[in-house]
Amino acid sequence: MDLNEHAVFEPAAGSVEPAAHALPVIAGDDGDDARFVAMQRELLHLIGRYTEGIEGTLATAIEGLDIYRITCPTGPKHAVQKPVFAVIAQGSKRLFIGDEVYEYDPMHYLVASVDLPVVGKVTVSSPEEPYLGLRLELDTREIGALIGDEHLPQAIAADTAARGMYVNRLDAELLDAVLRLLRLHESPRDIPILAPMIRREILYRLLMNGQGALLRQTVLQDSQMNRIAKAIRLMKDGYDQPLRVEDIARDVHMSVSSLHHHFKLVTAMSPLQYQKNLRLQEARKLILTADMSVAMAAHTVGYESSSQFSREYSRLFGAPPLRDKRRWLEEEAPVL
Repeated sequence: MDLNEHAVFEPAAGSVEPAAHALPVIAGDDGDDARFVAMQRELLHLIGRYTEGIEGTLATAIEGLDIYRITCPTGPKHAVQKPVFAVIAQGSKRLFIGDEVYEYDPMHYLVASVDLPVVGKVTVSSPEEPYLGLRLELDTREIGALIGDEHLPQAIAADTAARGMYVNRLDAELLDAVLRLLRLHESPRDIPILAPMIRREILYRLLMNGQGALLRQTVLQDSQMNRIAKAIRLMKDGYDQPLRVEDIARDVHMSVSSLHHHFKLVTAMSPLQYQKNLRLQEARKLILTADMSVAMAAHTVGYESSSQFSREYSRLFGAPPLRDKRRWLEEEAPVL
């Protein structure tokens, strides 16, 4: 869930390159340090140039690829993290899922394999060194097609569920593919043909690196991860309806106890907690950006009691709805 309206990125002719001091050398211990550091510097340069004068997120000409610049981050932000692959060029970010913390920086990338309610916090060194990064949405159909390729090396992975998010070390091969995808904005006519090819390469690198088996399990039919991913989609589609765990368990071919167990493994929360989080975040979006009344927002997302809604809203976001809206307007900083 994103309360930020995406600007559309279009490369400007004759853009001024950032000063050399804006491109700090980032030490790496990749097998080819010099090449790796050079690629990191190029990533920082490109995102810095493309987002110059912008605060927030920009949708690029490549479907599913966003780049972003954050100069003055505010407090922790609540969001539902979609399945993505994310890389940071400058700064760092912490994501909280329940009591667990996932932190990544220019030396690491993050993968979310299912929709997960998270709390995020961006860190920057100074206004002169903003948080710069990119994220690429992951399409389960593309992952499934790649897994179906007979030439894809097979991975040995147990049929079990695991947390639907992980952080892994960034290597030169993956970073090189990311750069080639980003460079396509210098030659837009190449995007329709080359972008899908590079996206496929990135997915291949993710499947073969670190915890890539998690992505395989998410789309592999009849795996526990795949069943939980289906349960999450069902809950998202009907988040405003009464939760019937028995019906969901039947639809994904699991027992109720097994669904509860594996759902918590993947999301760090029970199905009821997950639905409550979805409802509250959708209601917050309606209150903050659609100027909907508190009572109407509560009813729209499925609450029968406005007082219960306000209590649970305060517990999640730290303030009652109207006070939260005033605070949000004062910050003038949309949720990312």
